[in-house]
Amino acid sequence: MKKLILSLCVIVGLNASAQQMYKSKKEGSNIHFLSKSPLEDIEATNKEPIAAYKPETNDLQFGVVMSQFKFKAALMEEHFNENYIETDKKVVVDGKDTYPNRLATFKGKVNEKVDLSKDGETKVTVTGKMTLHGVTKEATADGTITKKGDDLILKSTFKIKVADYSIKVPSLYIQNIAELVDVDVNVTMEPFVKK
Repeated sequence: MKKLILSLCVIVGLNASAQQMYKSKKEGSNIHFLSKSPLEDIEATNKEPIAAYKPETNDLQFGVVMSQFKFKAALMEEHFNENYIETDKKVVVDGKDTYPNRLATFKGKVNEKVDLSKDGETKVTVTGKMTLHGVTKEATADGTITKKGDDLILKSTFKIKVADYSIKVPSLYIQNIAELVDVDVNVTMEPFVKK
């Protein structure tokens, strides 16, 4: 997890002495998804998303370890990881074993300038590239960035089309899993302090 935080900070272009940078706090952060279907709703929450935001350039990145989503039923969690997201599926790249499905990421920009000189909420849109299940797609989402004291609270709600990310649903379960999955992001961020 520490490597993921460091990677996000490096990718965003951290230069802590010259520019302000924010990183996600573990407390108060989560990503939740809901697949509503006629037979059964499937939902899970991941309380360990990692995010980095650089206000000066509006660069924003998220990363989430897919196996950290927690479900109400252990069997749903097992099916999610083994059959749909395939978190342990190995892919050999340049002779090395990689596991591209273990991590979902978003790398992009906040399109509006956010005034961080005072507390308050700003409506924003973000655009960039989202990678899920080893597939990268252009993505745009609406959300808010709220400044509250030293913290920033990022919220967004959007939909993911399962088929867009090569997530295969067996015909036997087609009634159990929605074509569009609702995703809620709620991440609290704090100033990054270089140690």
